[in-house]
Amino acid sequence: MKCIELDRECADICSYAISSIQRSSKFVPDVLTLCARICEACGTECKSHDHRHCQDCAEACFRCAEECRKLI
Repeated sequence: MKCIELDRECADICSYAISSIQRSSKFVPDVLTLCARICEACGTECKSHDHRHCQDCAEACFRCAEECRKLI
């Protein structure tokens, strides 16, 4: 249950981050900081499950968090 909730949070904040970048929002650094935090949390949770799709999700979440931090 926690994994699915974090997946949804992650998808939502990633979509919002893209939108804020496209609008050149003055809050992009704040949004990206939050996005990185949520992606890290999601990746950590997904990594704790043995399913291949969870491991793939964790890898994608950690990559996203890293890219968000590069843009800040």
